[in-house]
Amino acid sequence: MRTSGFKNTLLKALDRDIIERLRLKPVQFELKHEIESPGDPIDHLYFLEEGMASMTTTFKDGSQVEVGMFGYESVIGVSALMGTLKSLNRVYTQIAGHGYNCHVEDARREFRLGGDFQSLALRYVQAQLVQATQSAGCNAKHNFEQRLARWLLLCADRAHIDTFRISHEFLADMLGVRRPTVSTTAGILKQKGLIDYARGEIRILDVPGLTKASCECYLITKDYLDNYTKFDTAITA
Repeated sequence: MRTSGFKNTLLKALDRDIIERLRLKPVQFELKHEIESPGDPIDHLYFLEEGMASMTTTFKDGSQVEVGMFGYESVIGVSALMGTLKSLNRVYTQIAGHGYNCHVEDARREFRLGGDFQSLALRYVQAQLVQATQSAGCNAKHNFEQRLARWLLLCADRAHIDTFRISHEFLADMLGVRRPTVSTTAGILKQKGLIDYARGEIRILDVPGLTKASCECYLITKDYLDNYTKFDTAITA
C-alpha cells in the first residue's frame, strides 16, 4: 500500500512497509544548513519536503559554483548507496524548509533488497545526471539571460515558491559569473516584466514569459526531475 502525506517524490512512491524499514526522522533545514561537507562521511540520506539546497564545488581560492540543485524530488546522499563513503561536495540549504532523514545503513539495507527503493533511487541518480549534463551543456552554449531564467525557474519549481531571498552575489557564485553580470541581466528580466527584485528578494511575475526567455534546457531538466519515477520521459533533447 502506497504511503500518503509525503511531498517528496520518492517517499510518496514507496509502500508503507518500506517507509517503516527506513526509519525516517523529521528534520528542519534552516537557511545555510550544512547537509554535506567535502571529506565528511555520508551518515544519512535526506529527503526534502520543502525548501531548496545546492550542491557546490569549491576551488582552491575559496570560490564555489553550483553543480546540483535539490528540491522536493531529491534524495541527498544517494551516492552512498553505490559505495561512496565520504562526500565530494558541499551541500547546504539556500531556501529553508523541512523533510526527513534516515541512517545510511538502513537505506543500504533496503537498497540491497532490490525492490522499489533501489529502482527509484537509481532513477533519481539518472535524473541527477541529466540535470548535471544539461547544465554543463547550457553553460557552454547559451547566453547568461537564458541561463539565469533557467536557474530561477528550476529553483521556483524545486521549492514550490515564486518568491525567494537570493542576493546577486550569491547568484554570481552559483552561476560562475561576476556580480555586475547578474545585476545587468536581472535588470533586463525586470524591464521585460518577467521578474521583480528588491533588497535581495526575487519574485517571478510571468512564468510563461520567463520560460520563453530561458532555453530548452529548463523544460528538459524539469521533465526528468518531475517524472523520474516513470520509465520514460516526454521531452528529449
